[in-house]
Amino acid sequence: MVVDASKEDLLIGVCGAGAMGRGIVQVASVGGVRVKVFDINKEQLEEAFKFIDNMLGRAVEKGRMQQEARQDAVSRIELVGAISDLSDCEIVIEAATENLEIKKKIFAEIEDVVSDNTIIATNTSSLSVTTIASACKRPERIAGFHFFNPVPLMKLVEVIDGVLTEPCVGDQLMTLGSRMTREPVRLKDAPGFLVNQVGRGYNVETQHLQAECVGEFVDFDRILRDGAGFRMGPFELMDLTGLDVTHPASELIYRQFFDKPRYRPSPVMQSRMEAGILGRKTNRGYYVYENGKKLEPETKALPKYDGGPVWISKAEPDGHAALSDVANSCGAKIVTGDTPPDGALILVTPVGQEVTQTVVDQGLDATRTLGVDYLVGLGTHRTVVSNPATSIEYRDRALGLLNNDGVGATAIRDCPAFVCQRVLATICNIGCQIAQLGTAEPEDIDKAVVLGLNYPSGPLSFGETLGPKNVLKILEGLYTSYGDPRYRPSPWLRRRAMLGLSLFDKEI
Repeated sequence: MVVDASKEDLLIGVCGAGAMGRGIVQVASVGGVRVKVFDINKEQLEEAFKFIDNMLGRAVEKGRMQQEARQDAVSRIELVGAISDLSDCEIVIEAATENLEIKKKIFAEIEDVVSDNTIIATNTSSLSVTTIASACKRPERIAGFHFFNPVPLMKLVEVIDGVLTEPCVGDQLMTLGSRMTREPVRLKDAPGFLVNQVGRGYNVETQHLQAECVGEFVDFDRILRDGAGFRMGPFELMDLTGLDVTHPASELIYRQFFDKPRYRPSPVMQSRMEAGILGRKTNRGYYVYENGKKLEPETKALPKYDGGPVWISKAEPDGHAALSDVANSCGAKIVTGDTPPDGALILVTPVGQEVTQTVVDQGLDATRTLGVDYLVGLGTHRTVVSNPATSIEYRDRALGLLNNDGVGATAIRDCPAFVCQRVLATICNIGCQIAQLGTAEPEDIDKAVVLGLNYPSGPLSFGETLGPKNVLKILEGLYTSYGDPRYRPSPWLRRRAMLGLSLFDKEI
């Protein structure tokens, strides 16, 4: 390949003028690249140009762009009426609908008109780059160039090497991505690539929690948003994206991994999709919407702390210390001793374990015992976990106590690893497995997830914050409780946790 993506007069083509295509055209033109745009729908093509012009005009009005720069960007865009008009383009980006047969047909048509040196890239979000390339005469020049919607706002672009892609192709797409003011991340072809693969650990895992009747969807949103620092809860996010988008993507990734348990979707998602409860687009998802605005569910007032005695287990020393500090700040009447006295609220801080199992292991009174997740969120939101025998009186005492300083608390039913521990460990485990398979470098995994999903941290950084040994303990606890290979720890995680290494450490 002799394409030089850094040259000043580079000419690229974009095939498809829908939401993704027009976004790609916009960032390319703003980045100083000349663009030819084709779409079989001439009306959509013209609408795309007007949309881009309008968006750049709004940028000028807001002071984010000079008028001259806007005019220069618009002048770099050329609308064309046939694929053959892309013949002189040095790089062509396909941004058509997510249908394998349609994409194969488009790639064959592009190959027939462009030169042998032209790089052809696909913006697919879920289809195999290698499979798309298999329909081409020269698969070595085919790569993935996956942007995120809305393209002008999402800074990440995934550059995906297919099995036969020549390294120089990805090199030039990395250069082009930077010229388009994106943050390019290089990876190997894999189901869901990188970002969409990691995303299964957030929305799918909480679907499994809801299916177990551990809590209500609004509880999980509150815990993960307020406690773990996510911008949106998983159910809010699924409503925004649309379940008709989220679930098929989850199912596709699962099937492409040959039904690997780690990516198994919840049947609940399928049922809700079939019922047409899709989210904002149908005005009803997990939440109800009016005029595009979410109607907040009614929240019950938390009980007040009754001043009763509180005993905190020392079995988890770090948990005992952290929870004792919080309880003291909340005005708790803490009692000490090796065993809890009669009438005392019993609080435990297990990692990866059910409250029920903790009760049995420590010989505690189940009716008075509740768990608290000390690893995540004690400073911003507290998760209080009952067991099947817990009395309402003691649950309310725990809730009242842990909300006594105004931080907020949510009660859920018993489950191993609670909510934050379970979800963050699952996300971390997927990230570690991506590193183990060499799909991307550890640093790139984190960068891509933060930029592509707006998570507060990347998967490996989540693991560093919790501690690799704790993440391993959580996953082993989940695996023991459920017997489900879904929670089998990645070798990347297990080895580094055992050796006391960082999850970013690479082998020689």
